[in-house]
Amino acid sequence: MRWMHCLAIGTLGIALTACTTSPTGRSQLTLMSDDQLNQMGAQAFEQYQQELPTVGGAPLRYVQCVTDAVVQALPAGERDQNWQVKVFESEQANAFALPGGYVGINTGLLEIAENQDQLASVIGHEIGHVMARHANERASTQSATQLGLSVISSASGLQGPGGEQMMAALGMGAQYGILLPFSRRHESEADTIGLNLMADAGFDPRASIALWENMGAAGGGRPPAWMSTHPSHGQRIGGLEAGMGEAMARYEQARQAGRTPNCPRP
Repeated sequence: MRWMHCLAIGTLGIALTACTTSPTGRSQLTLMSDDQLNQMGAQAFEQYQQELPTVGGAPLRYVQCVTDAVVQALPAGERDQNWQVKVFESEQANAFALPGGYVGINTGLLEIAENQDQLASVIGHEIGHVMARHANERASTQSATQLGLSVISSASGLQGPGGEQMMAALGMGAQYGILLPFSRRHESEADTIGLNLMADAGFDPRASIALWENMGAAGGGRPPAWMSTHPSHGQRIGGLEAGMGEAMARYEQARQAGRTPNCPRP
């Protein structure tokens, strides 16, 4: 169909004008500026603080210590940001890092991460998302997908109940065919980046596998992997095992260079 051909050309034009490369060498669509993403990160961090109480004292010092060690292993431009760390009172085993240099850890995660190395695997993973500009890529991909579906609807004359049903089907196709797989790809990429980052900081990368085994034991039912925004625990562990050789070599180099973090768990 001619309109689909035109849509493909238009989408390709957008991709060519906003194509960057992730730390693993993967091509990315990034339509937003770093300033925009940093502002969004600051707003999201502020909102999270409004919704959940923060925790100070020993838990914060512990998370700050691990985060500081991981941040020191970042490239200079990202390492020199003013990284802010908060611990939030919540039973959900959750953590995040946001563009602009914001790290949040829920107390529920501190119960699952048994030591500094396991916590470093989570923080390294979350900072890996920031390093790879995944927030930019996700927002850009979603915007491009929505634009494409809008163009399809207009160009093909899909109006009325039948058209709405067709667009719903196209939306589901976009959801499971583009957006969710991209998210799983981001998670796997952040696993790889985080594994090497924690190793460069002097944390034992083997703890990443133990962490995900703990997460698997603590988790309940999950949707099939192809419908999830995250890989299954088994897929994650397989990916971590595949990258463990390089990570262990980096870990030994870090230890020989004197990077031996010591962050007592409260």
